[in-house]
Amino acid sequence: MAEDLMPESPRRWPAWVVDAVIGAGVAAVLAVVITADQGGRQRPDAIAYLWAVGLGALMLARRRHPIVVLAVTALGLFAYYAIGYPAIGLAVPVAAALYSAAEFGRLVPSIVTAVVVTVVSVGFRLLEGQAFSLVVGYELVGHVALMAAAIALGDSVRSRRAAQASARLIADLTARQLQQASDARIHAERLAVARDLHDSIGHATSVTSLHTEVARESVGRDDDAIRRALDVIAATTATTMAELRRTVALLRDPAERGRTVISVADVPSLADAARVAGFEVDVSIDAPVLPPLVEAAVFRIAQEAVTNAVRHSGGTRLGIEVTAFDHDVRVRVHDDGAVDRGAGDRGTGDHGAGGGGGGHGIRGMRERAESLGGRLTARADQDGFTVEAVLPLGEAP
Repeated sequence: MAEDLMPESPRRWPAWVVDAVIGAGVAAVLAVVITADQGGRQRPDAIAYLWAVGLGALMLARRRHPIVVLAVTALGLFAYYAIGYPAIGLAVPVAAALYSAAEFGRLVPSIVTAVVVTVVSVGFRLLEGQAFSLVVGYELVGHVALMAAAIALGDSVRSRRAAQASARLIADLTARQLQQASDARIHAERLAVARDLHDSIGHATSVTSLHTEVARESVGRDDDAIRRALDVIAATTATTMAELRRTVALLRDPAERGRTVISVADVPSLADAARVAGFEVDVSIDAPVLPPLVEAAVFRIAQEAVTNAVRHSGGTRLGIEVTAFDHDVRVRVHDDGAVDRGAGDRGTGDHGAGGGGGGHGIRGMRERAESLGGRLTARADQDGFTVEAVLPLGEAP
Protein backbone atom coordinates (compact mmCIF):
# COMPACT_ATOMS: atom_id res chain seq x y z
CA MET A 1 0.00 0.00 0.00
CA ALA A 2 1.00 3.62 -0.38
CA GLU A 3 1.34 3.97 3.37
CA ASP A 4 4.15 1.43 3.34
CA LEU A 5 6.23 3.78 1.20
CA MET A 6 5.34 6.89 3.17
CA PRO A 7 8.38 8.37 4.89
CA GLU A 8 7.94 8.53 8.62
CA SER A 9 8.36 11.72 10.57
CA PRO A 10 11.63 12.23 12.42
CA ARG A 11 11.74 10.62 15.90
CA ARG A 12 13.81 11.34 18.92
CA TRP A 13 14.00 7.62 19.75
CA PRO A 14 14.62 4.65 17.42
CA ALA A 15 11.50 2.81 16.27
CA TRP A 16 12.33 -0.40 18.14
CA VAL A 17 12.63 1.53 21.42
CA VAL A 18 9.16 3.03 20.94
CA ASP A 19 7.72 -0.41 20.14
CA ALA A 20 9.45 -1.94 23.15
CA VAL A 21 7.97 0.73 25.45
CA ILE A 22 4.48 0.12 24.04
CA GLY A 23 4.93 -3.64 24.46
CA ALA A 24 6.11 -3.23 28.04
CA GLY A 25 3.08 -1.04 28.76
CA VAL A 26 0.69 -3.62 27.31
CA ALA A 27 2.27 -6.44 29.32
CA ALA A 28 2.25 -4.40 32.55
CA VAL A 29 -1.40 -3.33 32.24
CA LEU A 30 -2.56 -6.85 31.46
CA ALA A 31 -0.50 -8.29 34.35
CA VAL A 32 -2.08 -5.82 36.78
CA VAL A 33 -5.59 -6.63 35.56
CA ILE A 34 -4.89 -10.37 35.77
CA THR A 35 -3.57 -9.96 39.32
CA ALA A 36 -6.92 -8.46 40.34
CA ASP A 37 -8.35 -11.97 39.88
CA GLN A 38 -11.91 -10.90 39.09
CA GLY A 39 -14.17 -13.70 37.87
CA GLY A 40 -13.10 -16.63 35.80
CA ARG A 41 -13.03 -20.35 36.56
CA GLN A 42 -9.29 -20.68 37.05
CA ARG A 43 -6.88 -18.73 39.19
CA PRO A 44 -4.08 -16.86 37.37
CA ASP A 45 -0.89 -18.83 36.98
CA ALA A 46 2.42 -18.48 35.17
CA ILE A 47 0.80 -19.20 31.82
CA ALA A 48 -1.60 -16.29 32.27
CA TYR A 49 1.26 -13.91 32.93
CA LEU A 50 3.27 -15.37 30.05
CA TRP A 51 0.24 -14.68 27.87
CA ALA A 52 0.35 -11.02 28.98
CA VAL A 53 4.06 -10.86 28.17
CA GLY A 54 3.41 -12.49 24.78
CA LEU A 55 0.81 -9.89 23.82
CA GLY A 56 3.28 -7.21 24.80
CA ALA A 57 6.05 -8.85 22.76
CA LEU A 58 3.81 -8.78 19.68
CA MET A 59 4.24 -4.99 19.63
CA LEU A 60 7.81 -5.49 18.40
CA ALA A 61 6.33 -6.76 15.11
CA ARG A 62 3.55 -4.19 14.81
CA ARG A 63 5.29 -2.15 12.09
CA ARG A 64 6.21 -4.97 9.74
CA HIS A 65 3.17 -7.20 10.32
CA PRO A 66 0.31 -5.13 11.79
CA ILE A 67 -2.43 -7.47 10.53
CA VAL A 68 -0.68 -10.57 11.90
CA VAL A 69 -0.31 -8.86 15.28
CA LEU A 70 -3.98 -7.90 15.18
CA ALA A 71 -5.14 -11.44 14.34
CA VAL A 72 -2.89 -13.14 16.91
CA THR A 73 -4.06 -10.70 19.59
CA ALA A 74 -7.73 -11.42 18.86
CA LEU A 75 -7.19 -15.18 18.81
CA GLY A 76 -5.11 -14.97 21.99
CA LEU A 77 -7.95 -13.12 23.72
CA PHE A 78 -10.41 -15.85 22.75
CA ALA A 79 -7.99 -18.55 23.98
CA TYR A 80 -7.46 -16.73 27.28
CA TYR A 81 -11.16 -16.60 28.03
CA ALA A 82 -11.69 -20.17 26.76
CA ILE A 83 -9.24 -21.42 29.40
CA GLY A 84 -11.26 -19.60 32.06
CA TYR A 85 -8.70 -17.13 33.42
CA PRO A 86 -9.89 -14.06 35.35
CA ALA A 87 -11.74 -11.35 33.42
CA ILE A 88 -9.53 -8.66 31.91
CA GLY A 89 -12.14 -6.86 29.86
CA LEU A 90 -12.60 -6.82 26.12
CA ALA A 91 -10.96 -3.64 24.79
CA VAL A 92 -7.84 -3.52 26.99
CA PRO A 93 -6.02 -6.54 25.46
CA VAL A 94 -6.69 -5.51 21.84
CA ALA A 95 -6.44 -1.71 22.11
CA ALA A 96 -2.72 -1.57 21.28
CA ALA A 97 -3.10 -3.93 18.31
CA LEU A 98 -6.07 -1.93 16.96
CA TYR A 99 -4.09 1.29 17.34
CA SER A 100 -1.07 -0.20 15.56
CA ALA A 101 -3.10 -1.52 12.62
CA ALA A 102 -4.83 1.84 12.13
CA GLU A 103 -1.54 3.72 12.54
CA PHE A 104 0.00 1.86 9.61
CA GLY A 105 -2.95 2.19 7.27
CA ARG A 106 -4.89 -1.01 8.02
CA LEU A 107 -8.06 0.81 9.03
CA VAL A 108 -10.58 -1.66 7.61
CA PRO A 109 -8.97 -4.77 9.21
CA SER A 110 -8.83 -2.96 12.56
CA ILE A 111 -12.54 -2.08 12.39
CA VAL A 112 -13.48 -5.60 11.29
CA THR A 113 -11.41 -7.12 14.11
CA ALA A 114 -13.04 -4.83 16.69
CA VAL A 115 -16.50 -5.81 15.46
CA VAL A 116 -15.68 -9.55 15.46
CA VAL A 117 -14.15 -9.44 18.94
CA THR A 118 -17.15 -7.51 20.26
CA VAL A 119 -19.77 -9.82 18.70
CA VAL A 120 -17.99 -13.02 19.78
CA SER A 121 -17.43 -11.76 23.31
CA VAL A 122 -20.97 -10.49 23.83
CA GLY A 123 -22.53 -13.59 22.30
CA PHE A 124 -20.36 -15.93 24.39
CA ARG A 125 -21.15 -14.12 27.62
CA LEU A 126 -24.88 -14.07 26.90
CA LEU A 127 -24.83 -17.79 26.09
CA GLU A 128 -23.17 -18.37 29.47
CA GLY A 129 -26.17 -16.77 31.11
CA GLN A 130 -24.72 -13.40 32.09
CA ALA A 131 -27.25 -10.62 32.44
CA PHE A 132 -28.06 -8.72 29.26
CA SER A 133 -28.22 -5.44 31.13
CA LEU A 134 -24.70 -5.98 32.45
CA VAL A 135 -23.10 -7.22 29.24
CA VAL A 136 -24.81 -4.91 26.75
CA GLY A 137 -26.25 -2.07 28.76
CA TYR A 138 -23.30 -1.45 31.08
CA GLU A 139 -20.00 -2.88 29.80
CA LEU A 140 -20.43 -2.83 26.03
CA VAL A 141 -20.45 0.96 25.65
CA GLY A 142 -17.14 1.35 27.46
CA HIS A 143 -15.47 -1.42 25.48
CA VAL A 144 -16.69 -0.07 22.13
CA ALA A 145 -15.67 3.48 23.07
CA LEU A 146 -12.15 2.36 24.04
CA MET A 147 -11.63 0.35 20.84
CA ALA A 148 -13.03 3.18 18.71
CA ALA A 149 -10.70 5.63 20.46
CA ALA A 150 -7.70 3.37 19.80
CA ILE A 151 -8.56 3.07 16.11
CA ALA A 152 -9.25 6.79 15.78
CA LEU A 153 -5.97 7.68 17.49
CA GLY A 154 -3.98 5.37 15.23
CA ASP A 155 -5.64 6.74 12.10
CA SER A 156 -5.08 10.34 13.21
CA VAL A 157 -1.37 9.63 13.78
CA ARG A 158 -1.18 8.09 10.31
CA SER A 159 -2.96 11.10 8.78
CA ARG A 160 -0.65 13.51 10.58
CA ARG A 161 2.42 11.65 9.31
CA ALA A 162 1.00 11.65 5.78
CA ALA A 163 0.40 15.40 5.99
CA GLN A 164 3.94 15.96 7.27
CA ALA A 165 5.35 13.76 4.50
CA SER A 166 3.33 15.71 1.91
CA ALA A 167 4.56 18.99 3.36
CA ARG A 168 8.16 17.77 3.19
CA LEU A 169 7.62 16.56 -0.38
CA ILE A 170 6.10 19.90 -1.40
CA ALA A 171 8.97 21.75 0.26
CA ASP A 172 11.50 19.54 -1.53
CA LEU A 173 9.77 19.99 -4.90
CA THR A 174 9.57 23.74 -4.32
CA ALA A 175 13.27 23.87 -3.48
CA ARG A 176 14.09 21.87 -6.63
CA GLN A 177 11.88 24.13 -8.73
CA LEU A 178 13.57 27.22 -7.33
CA GLN A 179 16.96 25.66 -8.02
CA GLN A 180 15.94 24.82 -11.58
CA ALA A 181 14.65 28.36 -12.08
CA SER A 182 17.92 29.72 -10.70
CA ASP A 183 19.92 27.44 -13.02
CA ALA A 184 17.78 28.56 -15.94
CA ARG A 185 18.39 32.21 -15.11
CA ILE A 186 22.12 31.60 -14.83
CA HIS A 187 22.08 29.77 -18.17
CA ALA A 188 20.14 32.61 -19.77
CA GLU A 189 22.61 35.14 -18.39
CA ARG A 190 25.52 33.10 -19.74
CA LEU A 191 23.89 32.98 -23.16
CA ALA A 192 23.31 36.73 -23.01
CA VAL A 193 26.95 37.33 -22.09
CA ALA A 194 28.11 34.99 -24.86
CA ARG A 195 25.96 36.81 -27.41
CA ASP A 196 27.20 40.21 -26.22
CA LEU A 197 30.81 39.12 -26.44
CA HIS A 198 30.32 37.58 -29.86
CA ASP A 199 28.51 40.61 -31.23
CA SER A 200 30.71 43.34 -29.77
CA ILE A 201 34.08 41.66 -30.26
CA GLY A 202 33.15 40.22 -33.65
CA HIS A 203 32.02 43.61 -34.94
CA ALA A 204 35.03 45.39 -33.45
CA THR A 205 37.39 42.85 -34.97
CA SER A 206 35.82 43.22 -38.41
CA VAL A 207 35.88 47.03 -38.28
CA THR A 208 39.43 47.16 -36.93
CA SER A 209 40.68 44.67 -39.50
CA LEU A 210 38.99 46.54 -42.34
CA HIS A 211 40.35 49.95 -41.35
CA THR A 212 43.79 48.52 -40.64
CA GLU A 213 43.85 47.29 -44.23
CA VAL A 214 42.71 50.72 -45.43
CA ALA A 215 45.49 52.38 -43.43
CA ARG A 216 48.07 49.93 -44.75
CA GLU A 217 47.08 50.54 -48.36
CA SER A 218 47.16 54.31 -47.79
CA VAL A 219 50.71 54.44 -46.38
CA GLY A 220 52.78 56.89 -48.44
CA ARG A 221 49.75 57.85 -50.55
CA ASP A 222 46.96 59.33 -48.44
CA ASP A 223 47.77 60.49 -44.92
CA ASP A 224 44.20 61.75 -44.40
CA ALA A 225 42.82 58.28 -45.12
CA ILE A 226 45.27 56.85 -42.60
CA ARG A 227 44.16 59.33 -39.95
CA ARG A 228 40.48 58.60 -40.64
CA ALA A 229 41.14 54.86 -40.42
CA LEU A 230 43.03 55.25 -37.15
CA ASP A 231 40.25 57.44 -35.75
CA VAL A 232 37.68 54.77 -36.57
CA ILE A 233 39.90 52.08 -34.99
CA ALA A 234 40.33 54.17 -31.84
CA ALA A 235 36.61 54.92 -31.59
CA THR A 236 35.69 51.29 -32.18
CA THR A 237 38.19 50.14 -29.57
CA ALA A 238 36.86 52.63 -27.01
CA THR A 239 33.27 51.57 -27.63
CA THR A 240 34.19 47.89 -27.40
CA MET A 241 36.03 48.44 -24.12
CA ALA A 242 32.98 50.21 -22.69
CA GLU A 243 30.80 47.28 -23.72
CA LEU A 244 33.27 44.80 -22.23
CA ARG A 245 33.23 46.73 -18.94
CA ARG A 246 29.44 46.50 -18.95
CA THR A 247 29.66 42.75 -19.58
CA VAL A 248 32.11 42.32 -16.70
CA ALA A 249 29.78 44.35 -14.49
CA LEU A 250 26.96 41.99 -15.47
CA LEU A 251 29.05 38.98 -14.48
CA ARG A 252 29.71 40.57 -11.09
CA ASP A 253 26.18 41.83 -10.53
CA PRO A 254 23.21 40.44 -12.54
CA ALA A 255 21.23 43.54 -11.48
CA GLU A 256 23.21 45.40 -14.14
CA ARG A 257 21.35 43.41 -16.82
CA GLY A 258 18.80 46.16 -17.43
CA ARG A 259 21.45 48.84 -17.94
CA THR A 260 23.04 49.34 -21.33
CA VAL A 261 25.61 51.57 -22.97
CA ILE A 262 24.18 50.97 -26.44
CA SER A 263 20.94 52.20 -27.96
CA VAL A 264 19.07 52.61 -31.22
CA ALA A 265 20.75 55.99 -31.56
CA ASP A 266 24.03 54.11 -32.15
CA VAL A 267 22.67 52.16 -35.14
CA PRO A 268 23.75 54.80 -37.73
CA SER A 269 27.35 54.35 -36.56
CA LEU A 270 27.23 50.82 -37.94
CA ALA A 271 27.08 52.27 -41.43
CA ASP A 272 30.68 53.51 -41.22
CA ALA A 273 32.21 50.05 -41.43
CA ALA A 274 29.93 49.16 -44.35
CA ARG A 275 30.84 52.33 -46.24
CA VAL A 276 34.56 51.66 -45.80
CA ALA A 277 33.91 48.16 -47.21
CA GLY A 278 32.47 49.77 -50.34
CA PHE A 279 28.75 49.71 -49.62
CA GLU A 280 26.32 52.50 -50.27
CA VAL A 281 24.35 52.55 -47.02
CA ASP A 282 20.80 53.75 -46.38
CA VAL A 283 19.78 54.09 -42.72
CA SER A 284 16.18 54.62 -41.64
CA ILE A 285 15.36 54.94 -37.93
CA ASP A 286 11.79 55.46 -36.71
CA ALA A 287 11.83 54.24 -33.10
CA PRO A 288 11.75 57.11 -30.60
CA VAL A 289 11.58 55.32 -27.22
CA LEU A 290 12.16 51.61 -26.58
CA PRO A 291 12.56 49.50 -23.40
CA PRO A 292 16.27 49.04 -22.50
CA LEU A 293 16.51 45.33 -23.31
CA VAL A 294 14.63 45.75 -26.59
CA GLU A 295 16.82 48.71 -27.52
CA ALA A 296 19.97 46.70 -26.85
CA ALA A 297 18.62 43.77 -28.87
CA VAL A 298 17.77 46.03 -31.81
CA PHE A 299 21.32 47.38 -31.88
CA ARG A 300 22.95 43.96 -31.48
CA ILE A 301 20.87 42.36 -34.24
CA ALA A 302 21.61 45.24 -36.61
CA GLN A 303 25.28 45.14 -35.63
CA GLU A 304 25.65 41.42 -36.31
CA ALA A 305 23.72 41.61 -39.58
CA VAL A 306 25.94 44.47 -40.83
CA THR A 307 29.08 42.61 -39.70
CA ASN A 308 28.01 39.50 -41.62
CA ALA A 309 27.27 41.58 -44.71
CA VAL A 310 30.71 43.22 -44.55
CA ARG A 311 32.36 39.81 -44.18
CA HIS A 312 30.41 37.77 -46.68
CA SER A 313 28.40 39.88 -49.11
CA GLY A 314 29.60 40.72 -52.61
CA GLY A 315 27.00 43.45 -52.99
CA THR A 316 27.29 47.23 -53.16
CA ARG A 317 24.16 48.46 -51.37
CA LEU A 318 23.12 47.95 -47.77
CA GLY A 319 19.92 49.06 -46.07
CA ILE A 320 19.36 49.33 -42.31
CA GLU A 321 15.80 49.95 -41.12
CA VAL A 322 14.44 50.19 -37.57
CA THR A 323 10.71 50.88 -37.35
CA ALA A 324 8.57 50.93 -34.22
CA PHE A 325 4.86 50.14 -34.37
CA ASP A 326 2.17 50.09 -31.68
CA HIS A 327 3.16 46.77 -30.12
CA ASP A 328 6.48 45.77 -31.68
CA VAL A 329 9.58 47.03 -33.45
CA ARG A 330 11.05 45.70 -36.72
CA VAL A 331 14.74 45.53 -37.56
CA ARG A 332 15.64 44.87 -41.20
CA VAL A 333 19.12 44.68 -42.73
CA HIS A 334 19.30 43.96 -46.47
CA ASP A 335 22.23 43.79 -48.88
CA ASP A 336 22.16 43.16 -52.62
CA GLY A 337 24.86 40.48 -52.67
CA ALA A 338 24.45 38.03 -55.55
CA VAL A 339 22.65 34.82 -54.76
CA ASP A 340 25.49 32.53 -55.84
CA ARG A 341 28.05 34.50 -53.83
CA GLY A 342 25.73 34.64 -50.82
CA ALA A 343 24.96 30.96 -50.97
CA GLY A 344 28.62 30.09 -51.23
CA ASP A 345 29.87 32.26 -48.39
CA ARG A 346 26.93 32.50 -46.09
CA GLY A 347 25.85 28.90 -46.44
CA THR A 348 29.08 27.71 -44.85
CA GLY A 349 29.89 30.74 -42.77
CA ASP A 350 28.15 32.78 -40.16
CA HIS A 351 24.87 33.31 -41.90
CA GLY A 352 23.89 29.86 -42.96
CA ALA A 353 21.74 29.30 -45.99
CA GLY A 354 18.31 30.50 -45.20
CA GLY A 355 19.40 31.21 -41.70
CA GLY A 356 20.32 27.69 -40.83
CA GLY A 357 24.11 27.73 -41.00
CA GLY A 358 26.46 26.32 -38.46
CA GLY A 359 27.94 29.66 -37.29
CA HIS A 360 26.94 31.67 -34.26
CA GLY A 361 25.76 34.84 -36.04
CA ILE A 362 22.27 33.88 -37.20
CA ARG A 363 21.77 31.56 -34.25
CA GLY A 364 22.83 34.27 -31.80
CA MET A 365 20.52 36.83 -33.39
CA ARG A 366 17.64 34.37 -33.36
CA GLU A 367 18.25 33.46 -29.71
CA ARG A 368 18.36 37.14 -28.80
CA ALA A 369 15.05 37.80 -30.56
CA GLU A 370 13.33 34.74 -29.12
CA SER A 371 14.53 35.54 -25.59
CA LEU A 372 12.37 38.68 -25.79
CA GLY A 373 9.40 36.85 -27.30
CA GLY A 374 10.17 37.92 -30.86
CA ARG A 375 11.18 36.16 -34.08
CA LEU A 376 13.96 36.45 -36.65
CA THR A 377 14.29 35.32 -40.23
CA ALA A 378 17.36 35.28 -42.49
CA ARG A 379 16.89 34.51 -46.16
CA ALA A 380 18.67 34.73 -49.50
CA ASP A 381 16.71 35.54 -52.66
CA GLN A 382 17.17 37.12 -56.09
CA ASP A 383 17.53 40.58 -54.53
CA GLY A 384 20.29 39.60 -52.09
CA PHE A 385 20.27 38.66 -48.41
CA THR A 386 17.87 39.91 -45.72
CA VAL A 387 17.90 39.65 -41.94
CA GLU A 388 14.62 40.72 -40.35
CA ALA A 389 13.59 40.62 -36.70
CA VAL A 390 10.33 41.60 -35.02
CA LEU A 391 10.47 42.22 -31.27
CA PRO A 392 7.54 42.98 -28.94
CA LEU A 393 7.75 46.31 -27.12
CA GLY A 394 8.28 44.76 -23.72
CA GLU A 395 11.02 43.26 -21.59
CA ALA A 396 11.33 39.48 -21.36
CA PRO A 397 7.97 37.72 -21.96
